[in-house]
Amino acid sequence: MNSDAPSIVWFRDDLRVADHPALHAAVERGAPVVCVYVLDEESPGIRPLGGAARWWLHGSLTALGDALGALGGRLVLRRGPADRVIRSLVDETGAGAVFWNRRYGGPERELDAGLKQALHDDGLIVHSFAADLLFEPWTIRTGQGTPFSVFTPFWRACRSAPEPRHPLPAPHAIDSADAATDDLGDWELLPTRPDWAGGLREAWTPGSDAAHERLREFLDDDLSAYAKGRDEPAKEVTSRLSPHLRWGELSPYEVWHAVRERRSGGEGAARFLTELGWREFAWHVLFHAPDLATRNWRAEFDAFPWPRLHPSALRAWEVGRTGVPLVDAGMRELWATGAMHNRIRLVTASFLTKNLLIDWRRGEQWFWDTLVDADAASNPFNWQWVAGSGADAAPYFRVFNPELQATKFDAHGEYVRRWVPEVGTDDYPEPIVDLKATRDAALAAYEHVKAARNQSGFSNQWSA
Repeated sequence: MNSDAPSIVWFRDDLRVADHPALHAAVERGAPVVCVYVLDEESPGIRPLGGAARWWLHGSLTALGDALGALGGRLVLRRGPADRVIRSLVDETGAGAVFWNRRYGGPERELDAGLKQALHDDGLIVHSFAADLLFEPWTIRTGQGTPFSVFTPFWRACRSAPEPRHPLPAPHAIDSADAATDDLGDWELLPTRPDWAGGLREAWTPGSDAAHERLREFLDDDLSAYAKGRDEPAKEVTSRLSPHLRWGELSPYEVWHAVRERRSGGEGAARFLTELGWREFAWHVLFHAPDLATRNWRAEFDAFPWPRLHPSALRAWEVGRTGVPLVDAGMRELWATGAMHNRIRLVTASFLTKNLLIDWRRGEQWFWDTLVDADAASNPFNWQWVAGSGADAAPYFRVFNPELQATKFDAHGEYVRRWVPEVGTDDYPEPIVDLKATRDAALAAYEHVKAARNQSGFSNQWSA
């Protein structure tokens, strides 16, 4: 293969130019580079993006195009089944090499493996790289050689592994090859019905520059208070890095080493790195259970007797009109900003699954559509954690009482007042359910799960 033949860099959930091993390898190869992003909504098993994610993607691709342009490169946009699109681009450009950073979902891995083999067979150089997880899922195993099902020993094993590599620099320049591109506006990623983009624009700025600026602000202003303040939604001490990590606008390697180099972080730094560990664990679980968004990880939860759905109750939860102030505040924050404080995510998810007795998959789908940081691992992992059906999940009998949670974590009512200012007036609805009665009903329903577990002897999808 001609060493002057262009290199294709296939961008996926890694929309950055710094610490991008695939881009680094392409530039090092010395031939002209074609940088491409493929909007794939057609390949088997690939989950279409939700509305808030599509909004973020539009902004992130715009920022990536600007960053590549500043280096002399150009972002090519294509739409369609990724294997067909990439192979077509190879033919158009006469490419001699294709590089990408690895993905870990089941359908994505199957697609990538098939494409890699086909390109190899055609005589191309094809390499994939670790870029978006600190510890790739198959590298962390129990002493018995099985995947981990409990976070604490998983994270202990990760911390015993070699230190994550240091980030790679952005290239100084890119020698760009020509290729036709779609117009980003033609993809219609921005919301129109309903159009809630105004709130998203007010809350977020997609792109690597904004990601790195937020990381600096967090380290300077919030890291030291993170351990104690992270559970109080009225305090703005969380990192707000999750959408930037989800879209790969900065890498976990960059975050890891930036935090490790902060000698003044103390307990906050240790706690924050553990939260990165939970992100790693979610992907570890998804890698070994690719159907995490649709199937109970604990098979005995298939016996849970979800009642017939009452659409009015689900809709009241979605729009923040349940009559339970902390729940409604969280759901309104989600709709307005595409995000929700983590403590409140737990409360709202518990309320849906254990007070309304609505299947966790309904909530996971709503969050998938409305969260700017919804990813294929953390979103279903966290829903199953709250529901009790997932790996290392909260016990089912742990019900997050929203009134007690408000007393403990929003004692002065600042968070609730911000999002539900009509609380205490005639305009605010009465609670749609009785918290104690519905908790009792949930625990009674759970007896079916206990019986299934006692009968079968299984508790999860693999041996721990």
